[in-house]
Amino acid sequence: MFEQTIADLENLYQVKATHVLCDTNPSYASTQWARQQGLPVGTIQHHRAHASALAGEHDDVARWLVFAWDGTGLGDDRTIWGAETFVGGPGDWQRRASLRPLHLLGPDKAARQPWRSAAAMMWAVGMTYRPPITDTTLAHEAWSRRTATMPASSMGRLLDGAAGLVLGLNRASYEAEGPALLEALASRTIHRGSRPKAMPLPQAVDDHGILRADWALLLPVLTDRSRSTAERTVLLHETLARLIRDQAVLLRRSGLAFDAIGLTGGVFQNRILSDRAGEMLEAEGFDVRRHSVVPPNDGGLAFGQVIEHLNMPKTGSAP
Repeated sequence: MFEQTIADLENLYQVKATHVLCDTNPSYASTQWARQQGLPVGTIQHHRAHASALAGEHDDVARWLVFAWDGTGLGDDRTIWGAETFVGGPGDWQRRASLRPLHLLGPDKAARQPWRSAAAMMWAVGMTYRPPITDTTLAHEAWSRRTATMPASSMGRLLDGAAGLVLGLNRASYEAEGPALLEALASRTIHRGSRPKAMPLPQAVDDHGILRADWALLLPVLTDRSRSTAERTVLLHETLARLIRDQAVLLRRSGLAFDAIGLTGGVFQNRILSDRAGEMLEAEGFDVRRHSVVPPNDGGLAFGQVIEHLNMPKTGSAP
């Protein structure tokens, strides 16, 4: 079906590909297909493609601060990214901020098994958590030894973990089911007028100069059964929206110059989070830009890859 769709598009528009763009992740079927075509191949990092997709819709902005939040994507350091903050523009995105990584046990399975993200969060801070599997001890030992684990600075996986802790969702029937359920619950609760005060999350610059937000303070709240699931869910959304605002303010104070702030990536399909973050940012005087033509999720990646490629410094080896 994938190859047939490409052939149909070429036939429909009477064009023939002379160059192929794909994701940097070698395990993606699309990347593997691209390398089998015998054509020049350009690889684009996943989250920079998201950022460029948004920039391609707003060509009046010269310099951006973009929050690219999603579930997964191979980063420059070969770990899983997904809560990345870039400054710059297409062809020159510089990563300046992110999230404290989760060490996911069996990262390839985490999107459909939210308990893996919940376990990574809880075990990282020494809190008791017993996943819904037979051999809990073996799983914890493997995680402790970093056997079959991978660091993931992914907001999508953090939201999966939150769905596991708040809603008891251990297995998802589709990717992002947990975050979608959290959004639905938050939406119903907010419409009834309930909006608890957001928590400030600590942020510090790591050894590589990346500003990292620490999610650990969320865990006592997410696991507090004296609070309703609705209250915990709304507080989570408020806190993440505040994190975006706080991170933008910190980066501005550090001397970074930018003309507008962008919100892109699949996480920002969450209307509650996207709208609330926009409100908080605009209250600080920021110009906030979101998608209106292409979707914020992976449906906009191909467009973003083209925009990124067209603006990258040319080496002379590819058209």
